[in-house]
Amino acid sequence: MIKEWATVVSWQNGLAQVHCDVKSSCNSCASRAGCGSRVLNKLGPQTSHTIVVPSAQPLIAGQKVELGIAEASLLTSALLVYMSPLVGLFIVASVFQVLFSSDVAALCGAILGGVGGFLIARGFSANLATREAWQPVILSVGLPPDELRIAE
Repeated sequence: MIKEWATVVSWQNGLAQVHCDVKSSCNSCASRAGCGSRVLNKLGPQTSHTIVVPSAQPLIAGQKVELGIAEASLLTSALLVYMSPLVGLFIVASVFQVLFSSDVAALCGAILGGVGGFLIARGFSANLATREAWQPVILSVGLPPDELRIAE
């Protein structure tokens, strides 16, 4: 189970809307100036995600919850997203190379196969996303923000 803490935005009718921050380790490394990952992280505008998770327990905005998702579902989805276009690219490029004996045809086949593999992955992911085992679940709930008081 892969776990991550999130903050509750709202809760209505058994559904909690939670806000997850994307964490990167780019501020703790000594080679920050020459790191390619740091540059790629700066390019992406989205640094947080908001998702809806079922919760029978009433939650308050600002409350922390621990979310979990099965490792198998995460690995399978990553395999689907990355390998489908790659396999499509190689197979269709090979077929076009054999049929037309041309590098230009192989290039066109590679592009068609990559796009086709992406579309196949997109179609399968829509079906897989509806499975209950692939959904994040709330593992534990923290105290509401106004419950904890420190007396001096």
